[in-house]
Amino acid sequence: MSGSGKLKPAARVSGQKQDVWSIINEAAAATPKQPIVNMGQGFFGYNPPDFILEAAKKALDRVDCNQYSPTKGRPRLKRAIADAYSPFCGRKIDPETEVTITTGANEGMLSAFMAFVEPGDEVIVFEPFFDQYISNIEMPGGTIKYVPLHPPETGATKTSSAADWTIDFDELERAMTPRTKMIVINTPHNPVGKVFSKEELEKIGDLCVKNEVIILSDEVYDRLYYVPFTRMSTLSPEIERLTLTVGSAGKNFYATGWRVGWLMGPADLIKYVSAAHTRICFSSVSPLQEACAVGFEQAEAEGFWTQTVRETKAKMDRFNEVWGELGLPYSEPDGGYFVLVNMKKVKLPADYPFPAHVASRPRDFKLAWFLIQEMGVAAIPPTEFYTEGNAHLAEDYIRFAVCKEDEVLEEAKERLRGLKKYIQ
Repeated sequence: MSGSGKLKPAARVSGQKQDVWSIINEAAAATPKQPIVNMGQGFFGYNPPDFILEAAKKALDRVDCNQYSPTKGRPRLKRAIADAYSPFCGRKIDPETEVTITTGANEGMLSAFMAFVEPGDEVIVFEPFFDQYISNIEMPGGTIKYVPLHPPETGATKTSSAADWTIDFDELERAMTPRTKMIVINTPHNPVGKVFSKEELEKIGDLCVKNEVIILSDEVYDRLYYVPFTRMSTLSPEIERLTLTVGSAGKNFYATGWRVGWLMGPADLIKYVSAAHTRICFSSVSPLQEACAVGFEQAEAEGFWTQTVRETKAKMDRFNEVWGELGLPYSEPDGGYFVLVNMKKVKLPADYPFPAHVASRPRDFKLAWFLIQEMGVAAIPPTEFYTEGNAHLAEDYIRFAVCKEDEVLEEAKERLRGLKKYIQ
């Protein structure tokens, strides 16, 4: 590298330790226990339904679907989303001014932060968090204030609902300052599986109204809930005025590689998100937008939304049977396709040869490494979704994604039974 340091990378990318996805995926690829059962990253082990795949194939034959889409999204998709979500809002959503299509939900959230966050602005994030939020807020110069969800005190000894991960509202109120610009909420929540109750959302919303704080409501798992689900923007006109709602066709239609997402919200907020999106990637993938439009137009008639809840809940129940056998408690998810399992009872061998980059991390990284090497099952250590100060809250938990074929779930259970000899 030259002495002038001009080739030195920016701190925003160079200062980051190796991320959990590369640690777990590299370990999974290298373990002798092949083929690995990958229940780590939240990608689906099965295809979108045929009616959506057919729409994608047909779109590829159309000249206009292989060219740039309008930067705010294809009109047909914006209309289909507005039509699908208007019934939840009790009013007609304007597809032209209140919806913008993005390259996956993640780029949509980056666009929202780029639109509103300036150096020194504060953004409140609940722990555990989806890790992309952090870099997305830091890129435009935002400062993050963390508020932890508190796990149930009995988490290590008995199974309870994900709803028992709670917010200390005094803590939340203390985190709000005159510099607070935005707050990020994720419901249904990754990795906890918590669906925030109407009362919790109202308390958060009232604080935001009082302090004029924009709410970024990440609702990408909004079709996967097993208890009553409240959408943030529907609580009151005052809260709706501050709320940007994030959606994901990848999560809705089992197509995480398509990278089609959207934001919905008041026209005077959405126009700035659209402006940022235009500068980040200009437009999003045309044929897949068209396919997603068909997905929304036909999902109800195809019975797809009810089927997706029924099938995912069945997968969750099928997989979680193994924890009863092993006597390991877990957080029963209210939504989404992740489950957090408490492995405090699993005794790792004292002399186990952990590599340095795992040995230096909290206990859940060691558990995850051990599961890959000894059981041939990949899962995610959730302390990656915490700041160092609060990582102790999750160091005995491991996150599993159940959006896999049933035979994969059965194979995972069979392998995980190998934990019996390590449980005390």
